[in-house]
Amino acid sequence: MPFEPGEVVAPSDPRIVLEGQWGHQPGVAITVNSGSRISFSYAGERVQLLFDTDGLTVAPHLWITVDDGEPELQVIEGPVVELSAPDGRHRVEVVVKDVNEHANRWNPPLECAVVFAGLVLDVNTRLRLSGRPGGPRMEFYGDSITQGVQSLSEHPESEGADGTTSYAYLTARAFGATSYQVGFGSQGISKPGNGEVPAGVDSFGWNFAGSPAERVEPSDVVVINLGVNDPTLDVDEYAGCVRRVRAAYPETTIVALTPFNGKHADTIEAAVKSLDDPDLVYIDSTGWITEDDCTDQVHPTVAGHAKIAEHLIPALEEHTTLRRGR
Repeated sequence: MPFEPGEVVAPSDPRIVLEGQWGHQPGVAITVNSGSRISFSYAGERVQLLFDTDGLTVAPHLWITVDDGEPELQVIEGPVVELSAPDGRHRVEVVVKDVNEHANRWNPPLECAVVFAGLVLDVNTRLRLSGRPGGPRMEFYGDSITQGVQSLSEHPESEGADGTTSYAYLTARAFGATSYQVGFGSQGISKPGNGEVPAGVDSFGWNFAGSPAERVEPSDVVVINLGVNDPTLDVDEYAGCVRRVRAAYPETTIVALTPFNGKHADTIEAAVKSLDDPDLVYIDSTGWITEDDCTDQVHPTVAGHAKIAEHLIPALEEHTTLRRGR
């Protein structure tokens, strides 16, 4: 039986919950970050997810889960993904598995991004109001490791990457947190990333060029995990990045998390001490994983990310107000 379209629902509709770093433009919501999420509930059988793929040269990868089913991979090469389930009430979760780190995902027109254009409901389907996330709010700023690059394999493109395996994604889920997972391959504090992304100190506060990252309310905890890609890093450079985050969030707890291989750890610790900020926490992650926990001696495997999360979660409970189960 052919799909018979009914209500058209815009991405801004309050019945759709967007989590992560989304930029809003007329008729669309855009993310360039793996780990970003879309969720909604409906009563009926069928619904279509709409995407604007015009101009994209590399297709983003999504995981789509209906109810308690297994996540299914969707490579977004066309504008419509149709979902079908037995007549009844259903919940849909869409998670960005990967936005390719090598394609331009910063300066419009973007070559790889998730451009969500809303939903089309079947004539017999109704969208239900979902509860808004009620947990704490967390933000993660990092590089390809935070993005989840090469967690699945050494494949350098999206086939080897999965933002849902990242330590950041795992940690946020453990705290039941609304999460902003911002990871850009090859980016450092002062080093630009792949895909035309500027340095970390300059990209903070932006979804992508021309799209400010606006927050309804400040996050409870911001975790910075940058530095491994910086050939050199001095105290003032790192401190300058922290000051920029602090200016945006005067009362938020900021966590300076060292690179997992210990690179620049002494510099980062010195920068934290120099700022004399009571709400700035230094966490040394050196030794949490080894090269054996990585696919290519650099990027953690799925199990490697899990090991990082196993260390980070109790460290955050010790140094912040975050608690599991809250």
